[in-house]
Amino acid sequence: MIIVDTSVWIEYLKGNEQYRNVLPKYLKEKYVVAISAVFGELLQGVKNKREHQIIMGFWESLPKVNEENLFIEAGKLSHEYKLYNAGVGLIDTYLLAAALNNDYAVWSLDKKLNKAIDIIENK
Repeated sequence: MIIVDTSVWIEYLKGNEQYRNVLPKYLKEKYVVAISAVFGELLQGVKNKREHQIIMGFWESLPKVNEENLFIEAGKLSHEYKLYNAGVGLIDTYLLAAALNNDYAVWSLDKKLNKAIDIIENK
């Protein structure tokens, strides 16, 4: 399963051909799992009712990450790996905690988030 970060969803929704060719395949194969923080960020940036409906359609149709106690886990993870010092915020750490807790992959274009993944994998 893959947690798709906000940065990838934005490129997909903007019509970036690279993501328009790949993400639908993952969606069709049911490899994508939704997490509230990402969809909250997407909803924060909607420009009209149509965009809102598209994002909510994805949210409602995708399987969800178990988010129980996830902010607590994210705080512990941030502390353990000093991710805050690397410029990685709590929302990105939240995604990492979800991925680690569930053995999911994270697909992101965010350099700081990808750096945090490297920090955790190489420690």
